[in-house]
Amino acid sequence: MSDKKTAVQTSGAEGGKDGGRPGRRAPLVIATAAIVAAIGVTAAVGLGGGDGDTSGPKSAVAEVSGGTDATKAATVLDRPFTKPDLVLTDTKGQKFDLRERTKGKPTLLYFGYTHCPDVCPLTMSNIAIARKQLPKADQDKLQVVFVTTDPERDTAAELGRWLPAAGDPTFTGLTGDFSAIQAGARSIGIGIDPPKKEKDGSVVSMHGAQVIAFSPTTDQGYVLYGEDTTADDYAKDLPKIIKGENP
Repeated sequence: MSDKKTAVQTSGAEGGKDGGRPGRRAPLVIATAAIVAAIGVTAAVGLGGGDGDTSGPKSAVAEVSGGTDATKAATVLDRPFTKPDLVLTDTKGQKFDLRERTKGKPTLLYFGYTHCPDVCPLTMSNIAIARKQLPKADQDKLQVVFVTTDPERDTAAELGRWLPAAGDPTFTGLTGDFSAIQAGARSIGIGIDPPKKEKDGSVVSMHGAQVIAFSPTTDQGYVLYGEDTTADDYAKDLPKIIKGENP
């Protein structure tokens, strides 16, 4: 994985890491420990929330293997994440138990929001493009779950309108209580903060931009993808992800 994928970003509400991405704050990922310098990948993920947040766990370490091959987008975790215990609401207004509904199925999990101007729709689009290249049977197996980090604006109806256009009608969109969503994200090393209203009236949702792949054989999150992962990267890896193999 390249440095660009793993570097800590410090962009503000009006600019991205290159100064040209409006409306999104930096992914809340903090690389620490000597392993980062040794193999150039994220080894530890900060789980802290917004200012003044003292609840919940503050850190978790994900050991990784590989990462020295710049041609690979995937980071394989030596210590996989347990699937978040999340019961939220889907785009039809029905209860959706993440663990129960995706048990034994290859699953890609992403936390983002519909008003995101860049990385969220691009990520969903890239996964959708890659999914369409799979055999029909494998398309049906793959579960793609988008959990909003901005539930006040991202109602079930809003997700139902946005997700098919940004990604694919088969993708699952979930909304619900922000504190539950934040805790679920933290449990897999992804930090999110409550949406914040800026002086210009815009609302920014600060969130990690990683996609976590869960194995159909273990239900563990064993592969991580950064925001620079392309449709071709996903197309190359998904056949193995669907089988529970390392990409």
